Amino acid sequence: MYFNSFEFVLFFAIVYGLYVVLRHRQQNYLLLAASYFFYGWWDWRFLSLIVLSTLVDYFVGLALDSSSGKRRRRQLVWLSVGVNLGVLGIFKYFGFFAESLNVALAQFGIAMDARMADLVLPVGISFYTFQTMSYTIDIYYGKMKPTRSLLNFAVFVAYFPQLVAGPIERASHLLPQVEKPRSINYEMIREGLWLVLLGYFKKVVIADNMAEFTKPIFENPEAASGLLIVAGIYAFAFQIYGDFSGYSDIARGISKLMGFDIMVNFRMPYFATNPREFWQRWHISLSTWLRDYLYIPLGGSRGGTRQTYRNLMITMTLGGLWHGAAWNFVAWGVYQGSILCVHRYFAGDVPTPSGRKTWSARLSHAAFVVLFFQVTCFGWLLFAVKDLRDVPLLLRNIFNPFELNFEMAALSIVFFVAPLFVLDWYQERSRDMLVVKTWRPTVRLAVYATLFAYILLCGVPAGEEFIYFQF
Repeated sequence: MYFNSFEFVLFFAIVYGLYVVLRHRQQNYLLLAASYFFYGWWDWRFLSLIVLSTLVDYFVGLALDSSSGKRRRRQLVWLSVGVNLGVLGIFKYFGFFAESLNVALAQFGIAMDARMADLVLPVGISFYTFQTMSYTIDIYYGKMKPTRSLLNFAVFVAYFPQLVAGPIERASHLLPQVEKPRSINYEMIREGLWLVLLGYFKKVVIADNMAEFTKPIFENPEAASGLLIVAGIYAFAFQIYGDFSGYSDIARGISKLMGFDIMVNFRMPYFATNPREFWQRWHISLSTWLRDYLYIPLGGSRGGTRQTYRNLMITMTLGGLWHGAAWNFVAWGVYQGSILCVHRYFAGDVPTPSGRKTWSARLSHAAFVVLFFQVTCFGWLLFAVKDLRDVPLLLRNIFNPFELNFEMAALSIVFFVAPLFVLDWYQERSRDMLVVKTWRPTVRLAVYATLFAYILLCGVPAGEEFIYFQF
């Protein structure tokens, strides 16, 4: 069940109609039933994996709270990590490693039967396993106390707006909202409806229209040629941004309608001037998770320059692998780690100058934004290909002649992306993600009408599934 489907609109209308008339505890029962129904819509058998993670981490959390011995507590937290990573490894990575081993052994004339590698990937498994692991790890380090309510914890794990594509919420932020009665006021409804409108615009207008440019290139790279490949790479940059941030906006919007406040996952990432800033703006819930539960435990930047670079490379390589069981995602992670290391080598931890900027400083800043966007787009080339061998093929084919009109393709991309660029620019300039609320009513109405008209006239009905559902 996709957010951009009639089934979801009907599902949410029914759930919301019941939700607003129920009391707190009944609301939580409704949310749990709705969340399981929402996830089971894809394949009810995989509900057992969510239930397994829920039960293991709930009881591990209680056991950690009542245990004082270091060895016992370490065993408990490793039980939680082992179960979650074990489930993730079997369903997401077993086939990848089995196939890679089969290819490697074939070089020595050894054949291996890899038919067992064909496992169906459960939707959103990378998101909810990371979310539940953070709960037990935080209890282990004494950052929070466990909940005594299995119902509340189950709602935290399976909460349907962010279940299958994030944001990856921390228990310390979302669980208290589940446990306490929620109130819905006018301001939350106003913000929620705006986020839902913006999210649908990003998804059905930008992401799904960009797919028309990207699919022919990345699904059939041999036939792609000329500057249309360049247009396709730029189109994918906006496709994945519109797709993923659109999902996050819709999730945040419908959460606000129900009285929840879930974290911001994107802050105008294409206005970043360097890789460090980019990861403070892009998929914030994952980047902060990797920082807190992988990079810092590895030693972070405490062990000297070599160790810092090692920790960055390990963190980003595993972050790339988190996105998918394929070598192009590993390469993308290595690329992200490498540019972080290069940036750290040349820039270190020099703070960004504050205060009023001169025109020359503004132009310099804009130049760095444009330059780093090109660096980001090369990374998206690694991310978008189906096979890593397609990368050199596409780069060579850029210099081939092409028949279709590149100018028309470029203008089409600008036509769809322009409203989002303008809105992001105002948000970046004001440092306010909801700057539209501060505008005059006539201006706000014009913005709402423009996005709504784009959705009605240019939105792709029954369009592409969300990209991050496969992760």
